[in-house]
Amino acid sequence: MSTALLFPGQGSQTPEMRETVARVRPDLLELAAAVVGEDPFARVEDSTAFAQPAIFCASLAGFEALGRPPADFLAGHSLGELGALVAAGCLSERDGLELVALRGRLMAQAGERAGDGGMVALLGASAADCAGELAADHGLAVANDNSPQQVVLSGRREALPAAAEAARELGLRALILPVTGAFHSEMMASAVAPFRQALDRVELRPPQAGTVISAVTVQPFEDVRVQLVDALTSPVRWREVMLALAARGVERFVEVGPGRVLTGLAKRTLLDVELVSA
Repeated sequence: MSTALLFPGQGSQTPEMRETVARVRPDLLELAAAVVGEDPFARVEDSTAFAQPAIFCASLAGFEALGRPPADFLAGHSLGELGALVAAGCLSERDGLELVALRGRLMAQAGERAGDGGMVALLGASAADCAGELAADHGLAVANDNSPQQVVLSGRREALPAAAEAARELGLRALILPVTGAFHSEMMASAVAPFRQALDRVELRPPQAGTVISAVTVQPFEDVRVQLVDALTSPVRWREVMLALAARGVERFVEVGPGRVLTGLAKRTLLDVELVSA
């Protein structure tokens, strides 16, 4: 049975994930504190600068707890792409953690610099069908195409209430998210250059364990540096990634954790597949 490993992104944090890392990969706790400058798990809710490295470590701990299972494919949602690349052997754990920590800081700073960015989630049976037109009508961008029933738009905060009201008129639920920036939009542009500079300094290797699918192109990674940088300002095409993996013959999807966000999205997108979470 063809298997894909899924690495979650921001918003997947759970109360017990620090305990899991301490039990399974205590070395990662020490490394995360050294790289971030303090324990990121203690401040997960404060900023993306802490949430991203904490979730990255928890994902690697989940991968370890599962016995580092072999997979035909790996995919990551947003920051999860770095976890997938580490698990595939493309990046060292230290380089992956340093990149995730920098990415989190840069995205937080980009949000603060832009000052008025935000995101709105569209929920309902026609969310994927309506999202593009709603985004265009209100000057927003599709940030996360998560499932047929869940899409997140990103852009200027003052445009969000009107977009939410228009979505409700179409029969959707709309929720303005408590985030500090317009992630996965051009409002993250100030993060691009320093993140690319950091990527230029790390060693990249061909994947040793499975094919890693990019959520920017919905194809196997070709130029890892370019595609990781593009992911800062491009939509996460997660619904398409799930459909593409199924089309490639994947029948078993294993979410390494924390949480079950990605298996939940897969359940809403695919039929007749096996879903497993750490």
